[in-house]
Amino acid sequence: MSNGSFPPESGRRGGTLAIVLAALIPACCVAFWLLSSSPGGSKDDDADGGSGPTAPSTSSPSPSSPSATASPASGKPLQGKVVVIDPGHNPHNRDHPSQIARLVDIGTNEKECDTTGTATNSGYAEASFTLDVARRVRTALEARGATVRFTQDGDRPYGPCVDERAEIGNTAHADAVVSVHADGAAAGQRGFHVILPKSVRGGGADTSAITAPSRLLGERLRSRFAKATGSEPAQYIGDGSGLDVRGDLGGLNLSTVPKVFIECGNMRDPQDAAELTDAAWRERAGHGIAQGITDFLNE
Repeated sequence: MSNGSFPPESGRRGGTLAIVLAALIPACCVAFWLLSSSPGGSKDDDADGGSGPTAPSTSSPSPSSPSATASPASGKPLQGKVVVIDPGHNPHNRDHPSQIARLVDIGTNEKECDTTGTATNSGYAEASFTLDVARRVRTALEARGATVRFTQDGDRPYGPCVDERAEIGNTAHADAVVSVHADGAAAGQRGFHVILPKSVRGGGADTSAITAPSRLLGERLRSRFAKATGSEPAQYIGDGSGLDVRGDLGGLNLSTVPKVFIECGNMRDPQDAAELTDAAWRERAGHGIAQGITDFLNE
């Protein structure tokens, strides 16, 4: 013996140890495989539709997943809607009498390109009133997500003519068009009314497809305008219903999308004129029109 070593084992003992090790190694491998194959132990557990639990994912959803799709912005009920607002007349029409007097085709007849509109006894022009209210309507609708287009914003020398006003709404494929006006009836005749298109066909006019939705738009406007302003429907027209059907207006005859006119009051009546010239009342009027349009588009 040298270096303190024990003498080597006999050949029989070494053979026995090799046999034991040979038996243990496969058993350990089998045990390891069973543990790693237990539920939750493999990313392929659900490959065949199994329901084994998986760890919650912390990654963001992919853009194509439903949860990642952008939903309409909160408080934007008119997202994706197109509304055309038609401020009646034009403040500069009076400076172009020959141009606005020329006749244009309204489908069933011919009519003047446009007029100057009416005014209060104190000289507040309908064209100024319609622009002011229209801009208030636009502000309210845009806040709700709508795309709003004007037929004119005081930025044209005159007009546009009534046939072009209709074409602007048609080309925009508007979901709704509202033409804002104020009446010029006799003093003592008060209130507002909404003008609806009559079912007409002739020349370039065919309103058969828009009369029903236009009536619905008009009814929503009537309700909301009355509530917002406290005004009553006019008793001197439309049998007091607040609705009047006409077939002589090019802006309606030539429209292929839902469209109405609203006469917000009578500028020639002192009581109505006091309201129409009041900025706070016009603000309420604008919100009433915007709410009527919103109700219609959310039907």
